[in-house]
Parts: sequence; C-alpha cells; structure tokens
Amino acid sequence: MRKHLVIGTLILSLWAAACASHPPSPSAAASVPVPTTPFPIVETTIDDIHTAFRDGSLTCRTLIEMYLARIATYDQPTGLNALVVLNPKALAVADELDSEFKRTGILRPLHGIPIIVKDNYETLDLQTSGGSIALKGFIPAKDAFQVRRLREAGAVILAKSNMGEWAFSPLETVSSIAGVTRNPYNLEYVPAGSSGGTAAAVASNLGAVGMGTDTGNSIRGPSSHCALVGFRPTLGLTSRAGIIPLYLRNDVGGPMTRTVRDAVRILDVTAGYDPTDPVTKTAEGRAWNSYAAFLDPRGLNGARIGVFRRFTDAPTADAEVKALWENALRDLQAGGAILVDPFEIPDFEALSKNIWCDTFQHDVDGWLAAQGGRAPYPDLRSIFVAGLFVPGNKGRISRALETAASSKPCGDIYEEPKNIAFREAILKAMDLSRVDVLIYPTWSNPPRKIGDFKSPAGDNSQLIPPHTGFPGISVPMGYTRGHLPAGLQIVGRLFSEPTVIKIAYAYEQATRHRRPPEPFK
Repeated sequence: MRKHLVIGTLILSLWAAACASHPPSPSAAASVPVPTTPFPIVETTIDDIHTAFRDGSLTCRTLIEMYLARIATYDQPTGLNALVVLNPKALAVADELDSEFKRTGILRPLHGIPIIVKDNYETLDLQTSGGSIALKGFIPAKDAFQVRRLREAGAVILAKSNMGEWAFSPLETVSSIAGVTRNPYNLEYVPAGSSGGTAAAVASNLGAVGMGTDTGNSIRGPSSHCALVGFRPTLGLTSRAGIIPLYLRNDVGGPMTRTVRDAVRILDVTAGYDPTDPVTKTAEGRAWNSYAAFLDPRGLNGARIGVFRRFTDAPTADAEVKALWENALRDLQAGGAILVDPFEIPDFEALSKNIWCDTFQHDVDGWLAAQGGRAPYPDLRSIFVAGLFVPGNKGRISRALETAASSKPCGDIYEEPKNIAFREAILKAMDLSRVDVLIYPTWSNPPRKIGDFKSPAGDNSQLIPPHTGFPGISVPMGYTRGHLPAGLQIVGRLFSEPTVIKIAYAYEQATRHRRPPEPFK
C-alpha cells in the first residue's frame, strides 16, 4: 500500500508539472490571478488562505500543488505514514474553484481548503476502508453527510488518512490496509488512535484541516498527542450517516485542526439536521447557524470552571503532565476564570462502571448491508473467517461476534437508563457548583513509544462525553520531555458549544502552546 501511495504521489506531482506547462485558454487564464510570491503553508489557517485568494497572491491550484509536494516529501519518506490514498481529482476541483471565484467574486465558507478525511467517512470518489484490508478498493455510492457538507462549502478532499482498524484502538493507529502511523513530534512514538492519521497529517501540515471520528477518545486523544485542537461536538449536533460505525450509540464525527477558529469554521458547515440520522433531531432549536460569534478572547472572564482532579490524582499520572495541568489552571485564573477546585461527581466510579456496550457487530453489519452488495464482504463474520484483520484485533472481533450472539442490544445513550443516570448525576453536580464546564488533562501521560503497552496509558476521554453526549474539546496545553504534546480537555453540557468554544478560544489565545513538530517544519 505504501508503494502504491508513493507511486500515486509521484504521478500527481508529474501531472501538476505538466498542467503548469500547459496553461488554460487565454480567457480562463485571465480569470485567475497569478501568484507572485510563495505562500507559507506551514501553520497556515483558513483565514490566511482566503486572504491570499482575495489579494491574488494564491490560487487553489497552486495551494493544492504545494500540499501534494509536501506530502510527497514528508509522508512516506519519513515513515510518518499518515495517509492511505490521495485524491486524483484534487487539482481538477481546484481549477473549478478558481474559475468560480473569478466568475462570482465570492468565496464559499471553505473555498479551496485542502482537508484530510479519516478513512471511515464514505467518499463517493475515493476508497473507504475503515482501516480494513477487507474493504480495499471499496468506493461507496455516496458521500457521508458531513463530507457532502464540506464539499458544498468548497473544501477540497485532499486525501484519506490512516486509522486504527475499524477505529478500535485509542492507544495507537495501526491498520491492516496501511500499517503504522507515527507521531510527527517524534517518529518513535504513537499519535494515539484511532484518528491518528488525521492528527499526524494536520500536525505536520500535510493538509490545512482534518476530520476525525470519536467513539471514546479518537478525536480528542490524537489531537492531544499531536498538539491540535480536537472537537467532539454534542451527540446529535452532527450527523453520523455515512461513517463506518464502531459503536453507533457513541460515535461522533468532528474537526481536528491547528486552531480553535478553524475547528469552528468546520463545525459551522458540518453541523445540522440530517433526516437519515434520527439523533440529529435532538439538536432542533438548540443549534446555532454559526458558532463564530463565540470566538471571544475574553471568554474566560467570569467563567466558572470545575476542576475535575480524579485523573491527575491517580498514582500513575505523569509528573510533567501534572505540572502542565497546574500551569493551565493558573492561566485560566489569570484570564478571569473562577475555578471550583476540586469539582467532584458523587458516585462517579459506580455510575460509570460497565457503562460501555459493545454494539460493533450489529452496527458494522448494518452499515455493510446498507451498501447494497457493493462491499466486498457482506458482514463481520465473513471478514473474520477470511482472516482479514490486524492480528492484534482477532480477540476484539471474536468477542464482538460472541457478544452479539449472547446479549440484547443497548439503547441509544439518550434513552438507555444507565446513560441517563450518569448524565443526570454529572449535571446535578454541575448545577450545585454552578459550573459552566469541566476540565482535566486529555491524557494523564505522554505519548508512548510504538510497541510499548506497559507504560501507563493515561487516556481520560473514555467516560464523560461518550456516555453523556456532552461536547468535549482538547486544546494544546504544552509539552512534556521538551517536545511531546499534552492537551487540556474542556467538557460542557449538552449543546453548550458556545460556552465551550469561548473558553477554549480564550485559553488558546492566552497561551499559544501550539507549535509545529521540528522534523516537519
């Protein structure tokens, strides 16, 4: 697969050079300003790109060519291995967008923005594998709802990213279709999972922004490990339709970006009601047309923040992460926040015990059946019998098949009694303390080395947002060991994205912890 990706990248590079040597007709050429200076794509933002489009110093085509060249230089040659497949139509789409801008003078919300999409989002023109070799070459008949929204907003799907096979592992990103993805801050370390490919690509500036999915950790964890902003919206604010499920009752798709502002720009176009996903009905009357107004650098002033110390009080919590955490608390107070410290949730252990429900076999079989015979295999059992999986996932798949045969399926988290009880207990504690959000480190330990399953993991994302439906965002909190990123997680009430965004943005603007990985500058 790696060989094919390199060949595909070279072909695209040659194609770009050939197109550059054969300009369009005079009328078309006159329609697009010719860039006069190189555009700095490292750490660029959506606003930077759109400013350059407007002042004529950049075109969509040139931007895509620059990203393709950067991918060819950094992804496979370094062993980062963040991407599975490139979009061969990316340059053609860029040309169409350039022509449109000249004709209309209007930029769509994500006009020309190169985006990396996790390989469990359906894309009607690109392979969608879920990290499984069993789906090699499979191209769905339609786009996932959120992918369609991104394209309508003018985004260019630049590439599909590697992921943990079937989105299983929060600890690492390893697939049977593309192998191991590494952390760009140190290639000996993991980017967490399962959206590690998107995280590694966006962190190393192989794309402007990215999309991940989060069942228990997989947007927020990789974002923490790669110094990104990872936003898991309220369950129901965005559609799950067209995303290969892990546990559908917990699954959420959302942005992974280098800034809070860019994450909000993506949320603005992906949020919304989708009749094919009933859970989005819960957002009616509770969603905003745009969340950009809540990007307030003074958003910490007067905010009441619950300091949830359960994770950092654990004996395995890393001393350097705890030091960053204490610094974050001081930064929040300096910005005017009122800390409720410690914030406690009565009976947290008992309420969260055995709250996971393995619906994987039921959910993935439903997704495969919905492909109408287009998928190479009809169900999970046939994939298992064929032996098409990462060896380490054999037990996980076997248990999923056994669980489906021996237990009744769980209800939606908005209807299941144990989820309701957990959510109400947290809301009651928040009400009593009058807190707007909860905070804790996204991980209590630094990224592990690849292959290390003995060091403490420290994943703190598996309980509160996934089992309550609450929104959670991870923002860079600093670095341990001098270069390994850590993240601060901010969790709000249902559909409290405005509050979460205000606090995350104000903290980000006050601290500016994000920096690109040294090997990829």
